[in-house]
Amino acid sequence: MPLVAHSDLPTLQRLKAAGTTVVLPEDRAADQYIRELHIGLLNMMPDAALEATERQFFRLVGESNPIAQFYVHPFTLDAIPRGGKAAAHIARYYEPFERIRAEGLDALIITGANVTGEDLSREPFWGPLGEVITWAWDNVTTTLLSCLASHAVLHFRYGQPRVMQPAKRWGVFTHRVVDKRHPLVADVNTRFDVPHSRWNDVSRAQFEAAGLRVLVESAEVGVHLATSADGLRLVFFQGHPEYDTISLLKEFKRDALLFTQGKLPSFPPFPANYVPPLEQAILLEWRDRLAEAASQGRPYPDFPEALVSRHLDNTWHDTAEAVVGNWMGCMYQVTHRDRRRPFMEGIDPEDPLGLYTV
Repeated sequence: MPLVAHSDLPTLQRLKAAGTTVVLPEDRAADQYIRELHIGLLNMMPDAALEATERQFFRLVGESNPIAQFYVHPFTLDAIPRGGKAAAHIARYYEPFERIRAEGLDALIITGANVTGEDLSREPFWGPLGEVITWAWDNVTTTLLSCLASHAVLHFRYGQPRVMQPAKRWGVFTHRVVDKRHPLVADVNTRFDVPHSRWNDVSRAQFEAAGLRVLVESAEVGVHLATSADGLRLVFFQGHPEYDTISLLKEFKRDALLFTQGKLPSFPPFPANYVPPLEQAILLEWRDRLAEAASQGRPYPDFPEALVSRHLDNTWHDTAEAVVGNWMGCMYQVTHRDRRRPFMEGIDPEDPLGLYTV
């Protein structure tokens, strides 16, 4: 069912132009009961990825299939520094957390952030993020956590801090469903791909020590999908199933330029299982031209995005769409929009989906 354009956020118009169903509030069918579901998007991504992240998660929500209309409410944390353009975008289109907390949500998505330090408790957003996490646990039916947000909750709520890895885990990796009972993976391929891009990891042993339920993992990069013990209140992604086909390519370009500027110690390797051999050769030629231009103080050569991107395959989006659709369906099953009723009234908080009760 459609996204509802309850604001003039440009992301909604871009998605509509790309074929996603987006309607105005007054277009809701008057002759049938269509449920409103309100989803928050706490966007912690850096300025350059702010709007792309909006589009990625809005699109996944809009492609899910419960009988409902989705109002997505973007917000961020004031503790995350912003440049002029991003700050203006947030000031115009984002909502304050105080309003979201007062009006309530059915579900919440918390994005990752571009932080490489191992100890998240030292980051300036740690306290405000903890406030959102605590509020959501008591007031939101289900929260989906992406990458760094998963790491933050595992540290903040379960005392399981992430661990820096010897090398960056990035690329597209094969994963397997290890708990087929859960509705989050209903009608999903038992083996599928997920992109990853991170220096830090929380191991399966840490997930299990926290009493969490692992649903999907990779032999190469570990746990991707897990839930809180109740099966729904918290949903953890360590990977990035929301990524566009070219997201990893853009990250490669970013890291290559950072290396050229002396801000990274080495030129980035190619993301695993992602760039075909011929396109790798194109990027290596660009690398050499980039180094030559930098040494001579000349302008950098254009990045060959068009030449490379047309031969990149997307082997994860359909599964991401299915998993997020299942997540929305689980939320739809147990949430109440009548605000006169207590949060999740009549639902067993230890097993809201009725999966584990004997």
